[in-house]
Amino acid sequence: MNTNKYLLLSILLLVSTFAFSQNPDFHIYLCFGQSNMAGAAPAEARDSLVDERFRMMSTMDCPDKGRVQGNWYTATPPICDCRAGISPADYFGRTLIANLPENITIGVINVSVGGSRIELFEKDSYQSYVETAPHWMLGWIENYGGNPYGRLVEMAKLAQQDGVIKGVLLHQGESNPNDSLWTQKVKGIYDNLMADLKLNPEQTPLLAGELLSAEFDGKCHAFNEFIHRLPGVIPNAHVVSSEGCPGMPDGLHFTSEGYRMLGKRYGKKMLEINYAKSRIK
Repeated sequence: MNTNKYLLLSILLLVSTFAFSQNPDFHIYLCFGQSNMAGAAPAEARDSLVDERFRMMSTMDCPDKGRVQGNWYTATPPICDCRAGISPADYFGRTLIANLPENITIGVINVSVGGSRIELFEKDSYQSYVETAPHWMLGWIENYGGNPYGRLVEMAKLAQQDGVIKGVLLHQGESNPNDSLWTQKVKGIYDNLMADLKLNPEQTPLLAGELLSAEFDGKCHAFNEFIHRLPGVIPNAHVVSSEGCPGMPDGLHFTSEGYRMLGKRYGKKMLEINYAKSRIK
């Protein structure tokens, strides 16, 4: 009997410790996709000025930047892999910080692989995609332990000890041209995230950004039609417009300014959804 009492007491202490350490004012957002979410344009001097209330969890070891996988740092770019540039997630976080009370901290966890199809993030079948992935992509995938979805969930569970996951950001599609099943595949990934992280879909919006627009000769702009179908498949999905966001000559990636503009739009959209009473700057 005494043994059972000690066991129960130990469990209660563990639960209370977890509850105490989790800060409800630390709002965490998961980011995934391909090169545009990773950040394909160089960060500039002005991008190095970041409020310490905006944090990023390193999803891999980056010795040259003094970052260790699973630790939080001030969100100076790159906030995805060690050699990435500026991404929409950068100015998403900055926009939230600029509009929220000082007691709120924002954290992002970004797991993205350039050139990857959405299938890379499918929990139960990603290995089939990895087996056919181009050679140049394999090292990128290996940076995430060979399983980007698994790394995202691993880091997210670690982050849940510190704060509360409030939403998901997606930018992907260039590598899935004319894929009429793309929305269903995204839904499968989103549903798995909700289940694996014990999140409520009604309280966890998914924001999906449009690809580079026709205005800037976006080679994949027609895919935006599929992106606009997401809210019809995932009730809490929302589309972020890329209209007017400048692109690079390659017709695929945004410029640094394009990423800033797109990131601010992700931020404003999330403010409208999660923080309706906030004054949007």
